[in-house]
Amino acid sequence: MSSTFGTNLKISIFGQSHSDSIGVVVDGFPAGFEIDMEELQEFMNRRAPGKSKNSTKRVERDKPEFLSGLVDDITCGAPLSAVIKNQDVRSQDYKEIEEVPRPGHADLTARVKYFGSEDYRGGGHFSGRLTAPLCIAGGIAIQMLREEGIEIKTRIVEIGGTKLKGSEETRQKKMDDIIAAVKKEGDSVGGIVECVISGVPAGLGHPMFDGIENRISQGIFGIPAIKGIEFGAGFDAARMKGSENNDEYIRDKEASSLDAELDSWITTKSNNAGGILGGITNGQDIVFRIAVKPTPSIAKEQNSVNYNTGEEVKLKVKGRHDPCIVPRVLPCVEAVAAIAILDYML
Repeated sequence: MSSTFGTNLKISIFGQSHSDSIGVVVDGFPAGFEIDMEELQEFMNRRAPGKSKNSTKRVERDKPEFLSGLVDDITCGAPLSAVIKNQDVRSQDYKEIEEVPRPGHADLTARVKYFGSEDYRGGGHFSGRLTAPLCIAGGIAIQMLREEGIEIKTRIVEIGGTKLKGSEETRQKKMDDIIAAVKKEGDSVGGIVECVISGVPAGLGHPMFDGIENRISQGIFGIPAIKGIEFGAGFDAARMKGSENNDEYIRDKEASSLDAELDSWITTKSNNAGGILGGITNGQDIVFRIAVKPTPSIAKEQNSVNYNTGEEVKLKVKGRHDPCIVPRVLPCVEAVAAIAILDYML
């Protein structure tokens, strides 16, 4: 199924940007885990729209309503299902694109795939709105992984081609300035996000087609606007010599016994592999970066073609849109990473 992800932990996303509700069904969460609902809501709020002056003005509470799988906030072993009501929709803003596809969006491919029956409002099932239910599942997975000593952190390393350096405050100001400037022009920018997963034990994953990189990548590309991913040194590894890229092994001087598992007393001097070799974790931090494209909905006039008349037309996208979605992508990346790792842990 196209909107289902996972093997031992299966998640299925449903709904459209402007449907009554969007939601998720999760099959495989272990029973007996108490969910911290306050923490989950805080996680959801990081992704939610309308939280800053440079984001879309669409305001959604993104408060999950759980339909099954819980008893007093504790997982009971049954499939967990949750919905989020769509409250602040303006479908009239999308009337023009019923006949004219927006450049950079899935409007045309959806029209071809679904023979004109697609829900074009707000991007339908292709919308970034569908990452909200993804974050329900991922937010719970994050809490479960923390119980196992696994932590997931993300940060923005580049916006609009500019690398962000210095203190967190300095980086934030630089990012805000870049986004504000492009918003004033009626345009948009993308960026690069880095994710670090620490505490993952060695030995998770499989060779070839079901490795850790494979599974994380599959989930990551379920987030709209992601155009690339690299692990460890990534594309820079192609510019290195073998002697530079190889992570040399050293003995962990703090390890007390050589009779323990190998990964407890053998470590590496560097981490160009990004914590994965042969599709299997090696005990180091898993590190990957993703490329997020500029928001395709922009106020600048663009060229398109009318489906019905064949006429070439000029299009200005209406509605409320982010000039940069990168800040809101962070919790989505953490959610996918958590789901992928928990899937293997189970």
